[in-house]
Amino acid sequence: MAYQTQTDFSGLTLTERFDHVRDALAVKWAAYRVYRNTVNELQELNDRELNDLGISRAGIRAIAMEAAYGK
Repeated sequence: MAYQTQTDFSGLTLTERFDHVRDALAVKWAAYRVYRNTVNELQELNDRELNDLGISRAGIRAIAMEAAYGK
């Protein structure tokens, strides 16, 4: 299934359009940093610490995705 997202830029100057794109990229980059930091921090824990938290090594990426991007 294909999805199309349309952004209405009518009436905006080129500079304003660039600002919108830059802001969107900044938001995506910030979410990616949250994902990477969460993965790195959880991978540093040993198996016992992860078990105490109720997390398996296989679930680290899923937890990081939820932390960064929501459900």
